[in-house]
Amino acid sequence: MNSADGAELLFLPLGGTGEIGMNLNLYGLGRWDGRHEDVDWLMVDFGITFADGWPPGTDVILPDPAFIEKRRDRLLGLVLTHAHEDHLGAVPYLWQRLGCPIYATPFTRAFLARKLADNGIVNEVPVHEVPLGGRFDIGPFDLELITLTHSIPEPNAVAIRTSAGTVLHTGDWKLDPDPVVGEASDEAALSALGDEGVLAIVCDSTNALAEGHSGSEAALKENLTDLIGACEGRVAVGCFATNVARLQTISEAARANGRDVALVGRSLWRVQAAARETGYLADVPAFVPAEDAGAIPDDKLVLICTGSQGESRAALSRIAQGDHPHVTLGAGDTVIFSSKIIPGNEVTIGRLHNDLVALGVKVIDENDALVHVSGHPNREELVAMYQHVRPAISVPVHGERRHLEAHAALARTCQVNKALVIENGALVRLGPGEADDASVIDHVPSGRLAWDGNRAIPIDGEMIRVRTRALFHGSAVVTIALDGKRGLAGEPQVTTAGVLEDDETEGVIGRIRDAVWRTIDGLGAKALGDDAAVREAVRIAVRRSFRDQLDKRPVTTVHLVRI
Repeated sequence: MNSADGAELLFLPLGGTGEIGMNLNLYGLGRWDGRHEDVDWLMVDFGITFADGWPPGTDVILPDPAFIEKRRDRLLGLVLTHAHEDHLGAVPYLWQRLGCPIYATPFTRAFLARKLADNGIVNEVPVHEVPLGGRFDIGPFDLELITLTHSIPEPNAVAIRTSAGTVLHTGDWKLDPDPVVGEASDEAALSALGDEGVLAIVCDSTNALAEGHSGSEAALKENLTDLIGACEGRVAVGCFATNVARLQTISEAARANGRDVALVGRSLWRVQAAARETGYLADVPAFVPAEDAGAIPDDKLVLICTGSQGESRAALSRIAQGDHPHVTLGAGDTVIFSSKIIPGNEVTIGRLHNDLVALGVKVIDENDALVHVSGHPNREELVAMYQHVRPAISVPVHGERRHLEAHAALARTCQVNKALVIENGALVRLGPGEADDASVIDHVPSGRLAWDGNRAIPIDGEMIRVRTRALFHGSAVVTIALDGKRGLAGEPQVTTAGVLEDDETEGVIGRIRDAVWRTIDGLGAKALGDDAAVREAVRIAVRRSFRDQLDKRPVTTVHLVRI
């Protein structure tokens, strides 16, 4: 389809816009008028975020792909910009709902393969490897990868050329002249694309409020070397598992101080294996397994640990709770948090810090020393990107509302004709036409799923609602036996969870049993013959009794048997 046929270029985020993480972006080419649609779709990234204690009982949150799942016959492919969990983590969980081919560079492919293998579907998913800087077609979309820098190998912007205009989707990026691992950003390719003409840029907004430059990974090594050199006991460094450059930086800083390096956390081993397979970390000596760390003197050891964001099941939290099978920390030891505090994680990270301090551990984070440089562009780098690309339209993504607004305001100062601040579910018509014509033309359902056990469930569904009510109000189960139409055959049985202290049980339960007797005695013969009516009447009476006695409304279930 070409622009003469009236093809529209559409952009639709279903995750990662108005929030940080859980990216799911769709580009459409065709016609959409609200009643009729004839659109081919391309997906860019499919990520997750991690639960912060809600919903209860879940660890992983995913974007709901229901919109594109219904159109899977027109979904031509999924392009992964890089290997961070918030950009590819949903693939092992939800790919079978989509069934489309996947395109990724070598490191991202190797990393994804290990995750697919863990889920037993590595042989089902068609993953096409694309070289760095590669150009390829997916249906009517002409795609080119442009190498950028980030906190992981092989981050790519994607130039999407269509009959209705060209879009640059940046993914996560920064401008680092010395990234330690991988290639520097291909600024020449960005400028060449700008010379060719760019209709729109869809761009990372994470650090849009931060002035200056995000800093170079190479500058961090000297400071970490000095910090580790000043420590006497064990040193643990918490960082994002996928930050391969940081693994190399920490390793070199440790070796400079005569220390061996152990990896503590399964995801770290997965990442370093993918890195070595694709040619990274070639000069870094083999890491020590966590189970062998105890054989190394404390002052000769650095531990690289998962869990810098306070994740409850990650290595640092388990160590802080004294629950790790191989690693302990105590007085005289130091933990360095070599990572950014992601907005929303302040409480869990603070709790982790407190737990470590209670063990006598010294904690160092970004507020105390230069222990981290961001993988996202500060304002100075955003300006440089706009100078290279010179788009007519800016669509800020990957940020909360405050980040998006700040990014849009900055884009306008860079002579961008139109900057659109949108959120998940907003369907944007980018072209063809003048930049001022770009606008939100529709809104589609978007939402979140929670991974519960081995399935994805709606985060606003009945299961989560009941579980949340039970978390705050407890639960009660009432069992009653009815003898024909004469009423109760015996004493109602009442059990509770999370509602009563031991010394309250007898009095409260006694009054609830009285309420059940009164309710059954008050039902007429017709109602007594209707099981559903009996159960509902008893449920209401029990909840009312709990409310009157305790001002609580436990989730209440009534079991009824007839004898």
